[in-house]
Amino acid sequence: MIADIAPFHAIAISREAHALSAQGRSILHMEFGQPSTGAPAAAVAEAHRVLDTEPMGYWESVALKERIARLYADRYGVAVDPEQVLLTCGASPGLVLALTSLFAPGARVATARPGYVAYRNNLKALYLEPVEVACGPAERYQISADALAAIDPAPDGLILASPANPTGTIIPADELAAIARVCAERGIAIVSDEIYHGLSFGEPARSMLEYAPDAVIVNSFSKYFSMAGWRLGWIVVPPRLIDVARARMGNLFLTPPVLAQRAGLVAFDCTEELEGHVETYRRNRQLLLEALPALGLQRIAPPDGAFYIYADVGHLTNDSLAFCQTLLRDTGVATAPGIDFDPVDGHRFLRFSFAVSTDRVEDAIARMMPWFAGRG
Repeated sequence: MIADIAPFHAIAISREAHALSAQGRSILHMEFGQPSTGAPAAAVAEAHRVLDTEPMGYWESVALKERIARLYADRYGVAVDPEQVLLTCGASPGLVLALTSLFAPGARVATARPGYVAYRNNLKALYLEPVEVACGPAERYQISADALAAIDPAPDGLILASPANPTGTIIPADELAAIARVCAERGIAIVSDEIYHGLSFGEPARSMLEYAPDAVIVNSFSKYFSMAGWRLGWIVVPPRLIDVARARMGNLFLTPPVLAQRAGLVAFDCTEELEGHVETYRRNRQLLLEALPALGLQRIAPPDGAFYIYADVGHLTNDSLAFCQTLLRDTGVATAPGIDFDPVDGHRFLRFSFAVSTDRVEDAIARMMPWFAGRG
């Protein structure tokens, strides 16, 4: 048996964008959710030191696990034993680790639609059944406790994300608590993707650990810490799953790179530099929120966090992939088609990533303004 896994269409957009760039075209990359900045300077300096002095190998940093555990105490007031923290090669293996530790093949796992493309495809690849719950403007594109309570029969699990990809929406604290109660009452295991924590533009995102101590948390150094290429992340598991998850981590992935672990520990102390990135995203977000209505894009998800704007272009197209391809070829602005995130309604949406420099956002707006005007 081979699972039927759909392609990640934004990757195709990016391939074409790089091909155009190789031809001499000026391309603005707003298709991927990755910071255009590099790792913090002190983290890079530490990596140089390690390259010169350490042979490296298979290793798991106790100091980094302890520092991550302290993050939960400092930011959320939650006590986490460092042994509950498993270091991973980014959030993507972390998600696989979480799902294989919690569920057997055939389990039904609920997700919001729209949602990150890899939720649906990882579930299918692991022979789990996605139970996608349609979430529109009325629900702020997020799954709710009421929607979860209405699923019959109850799913075995739930993947949620706050802030979410592709919308940037944040689930309020009271709703997170209500979701946790429904899951406890119905025996639903929770996987909370908190990879965009630290990237909020109003009220900060809350961790599901505050409301559901048995939840499995997935996080990464890729977004807030601006270390996507270093392939470093972590999961937090309840004590009962430590041995289960550790066995899977050791067999499937061994350990994350030593170089990344050393640099990641230093990155925790680079707050001023990292918060400067957040302020750049804040400016970029505001520029797009002011410009998009002038482009005729009136219906967008409220981007509370992360660095995305999910916009309805249904008045212009019913084929978001072709729309993004044409936009790229005509203007050099690369975006992500909504069908990656929603196979049902995503044909009329696209996603802008504003994790780029402010001058590039301004350039993108200037290029898109006449292009959208020409489409009325």
